[in-house]
Amino acid sequence: MSDLLAALGDAIGASHVLADRTDLERYETDGRQSGGRALAVLRPASSGEVSAILRLAAEHGATVVPQGARTGLVGAGLADDGGDALILSLDRLARAPEIDVANRTVTADAGVLLSTINAAAGEHGLFLPIDLGADPSVGGMIAANTGGARFLRYGDVRRNLLGLEAVLADGEGTVLELGGALWKNNVGLDLKQLFAGASGSLGVITRATLALQPKPTAQVTALVALRRPEAAAELLALLEARFGMLISAFEGMSAPALDAAFAHVARLKNPFSGAMPPYAVLVELSSGPVLDEDALEAKLGEALADIMACANSPIIDIAIDRRDALWAIRHAIPEGLRASGQVVACDIALRRGDVMRFRAEALGEIGARWPGLTVHDFGHVGDGGLHFNMVWPRANGPLDPAVAAAVHDHVFSKVVEQFGGSFSAEHGIGPRNIRHYARFVPEPARRVAGQIQRIVAPQGLGRVDFGSTSTQEG
Repeated sequence: MSDLLAALGDAIGASHVLADRTDLERYETDGRQSGGRALAVLRPASSGEVSAILRLAAEHGATVVPQGARTGLVGAGLADDGGDALILSLDRLARAPEIDVANRTVTADAGVLLSTINAAAGEHGLFLPIDLGADPSVGGMIAANTGGARFLRYGDVRRNLLGLEAVLADGEGTVLELGGALWKNNVGLDLKQLFAGASGSLGVITRATLALQPKPTAQVTALVALRRPEAAAELLALLEARFGMLISAFEGMSAPALDAAFAHVARLKNPFSGAMPPYAVLVELSSGPVLDEDALEAKLGEALADIMACANSPIIDIAIDRRDALWAIRHAIPEGLRASGQVVACDIALRRGDVMRFRAEALGEIGARWPGLTVHDFGHVGDGGLHFNMVWPRANGPLDPAVAAAVHDHVFSKVVEQFGGSFSAEHGIGPRNIRHYARFVPEPARRVAGQIQRIVAPQGLGRVDFGSTSTQEG
């Protein structure tokens, strides 16, 4: 491969072809864990340089893995263990984003971070409404079709994607421009949406145009303690009937998840008096200037007080605050779980009306089959999303990988086969869940997806084969 690395150095600059082991290590880890060994990391600064990389890789039969900000959770941006893959990092494709205020859009290179976009858009009272605990890049968000905590109101990246530029792994490094800055454009197949959620398997996204939204000027949150978890669905229906699209988030948190956050994250303040409630929901209302925060807080407080005053009310306690104070509790849960032990994570989605029934059944089954595991579930229950995560305490010793695999198989089988849900609500498809894709996605769909992948990227790209029948994780 020395000839290939030399040619790549000529194409993008030798200083941007990293092959020293100490330089490579930071590119061999993501938001969940380390993985794989790369031959080299390539850091192009333009779509032309990306095109040159893909042409040279095709000539030498080399594997290229596109990589964003390394915040993904399924391993799609990491090399395998073979030691001969090239990681194509997008971190130098990061010119200042272009904000079109009148059109309410942002056009940004693939390496630009979400925080950078929101800093620039915020100067004009706008924002990109993808809310995450991490700070991903534009290309990574599109490749994973990122959702987030405010999906209920604003949707995922796919819903906000207007146009993109991508370089194809077709042997020629063709630069493809799809869509643009138009909000309405109905001229045939919407090919740009093929790249959303494709895990970098169809082409290297180098630039994109995304819709922006007016930044709320008023925002209030309430943390509502419930007597029973199933009351969350009832509360959501009541609040939606009263507030409609003013609801921008509805997050559920189990007692074990809350306990872990408060036990291990010292900066948190518990707003509840007495014992932790069996279940809590974080409700957020947000509005433009038509309602200020005083009015919004009064209306939310009034609605919750009315429900609490009813006979047999499901509400035990209420804490109301403005902006992000209560969000800190929700965002601290993953940290609390990691500190509690080894996490077995299941990112699932169900019909909203099925979330609590699934949860009740699965809790009993996990407790009966694997009593050493404790379920610490939380997530975006307002849109049917649930992080059905379990913790194996460190005091129990290392968790057998075969047990973790069996737990995943059981939970995902129940979600998909009994409830018609999804085993990947928002994390996407990557090497860490390819066997579940092969098991649960019907063969005709996998066949068509594989055919599209081979037409668009015949030279191969990334770590995901959407036509796969493999039941082995990558």
